[in-house]
Amino acid sequence: MRFLHKRHKTGLGFLLLVFGFISTIQAGEELGVYEKLDQHIQQNIVFTDENFNEVNIKDAIDKPTIVAMVYYECPGICTPLLNGLADVMKKSDLVLGKDYQVFTISFSASETPVLAQRKKKTYAKIVGKGDLENGWHFFTGDSLMIDRFTNNIGYKVKQEGEEFIHPATLVVISPEGKITRYLHGTDYLPFDMKMAVVEAGMERSGPTINKILDFCFSYDAEGKKYVFNVTKVSGSIILLMALILLGTLVASNRKKKTNHAH
Repeated sequence: MRFLHKRHKTGLGFLLLVFGFISTIQAGEELGVYEKLDQHIQQNIVFTDENFNEVNIKDAIDKPTIVAMVYYECPGICTPLLNGLADVMKKSDLVLGKDYQVFTISFSASETPVLAQRKKKTYAKIVGKGDLENGWHFFTGDSLMIDRFTNNIGYKVKQEGEEFIHPATLVVISPEGKITRYLHGTDYLPFDMKMAVVEAGMERSGPTINKILDFCFSYDAEGKKYVFNVTKVSGSIILLMALILLGTLVASNRKKKTNHAH
């Protein structure tokens, strides 16, 4: 029984160590989207648009607004996200600039309005309808404004060198500046987009049905390929191993008690 008690304490210590390690990883990482439905966009968050105009985002929201957080030189998921957005805008019977507007905002403080201007030209050609000049703006900003805005909407990224690990998500905001919907992923149905815009126009928020987040992979420049960010994967494996060990210890303890009783 002394040996069993010692083994149990050893196993418990290992489990505490494992869970502490996982908690440290998760606390340091803090990636993803933390939905803040019904929260309003803060005042005095200013970005620069593709025409070099400084724009107070809260004041610029006067109709249902779709916000796409990207960075323009992203080698990964930003392009599929913007392609998916442009495609659903093209298919939708909503009128850009009248029924809704779109803000694409870079979360990289090193990017410039010149780069934003080039991106706008590319995607304006894809959509090809609506008031693209006034209805779809591409913004850049400094690190202070970017941090304030991403915290405001619950959007968390992690920088690795010159690149970022980040989720693919659209945020829908009402004319009064209230967050009403999150659309996750890179493919969007015209019906989902229309309902999100219509409900935003009514100041009505709605729960997110698709909770699955797509994440940008890290890009291996030397190998010219995308690689998984292993932190979450390894954390999950360690957690699974810890649970298996815990189950084994509990079962072993019960078996020993049963044999001892007999």
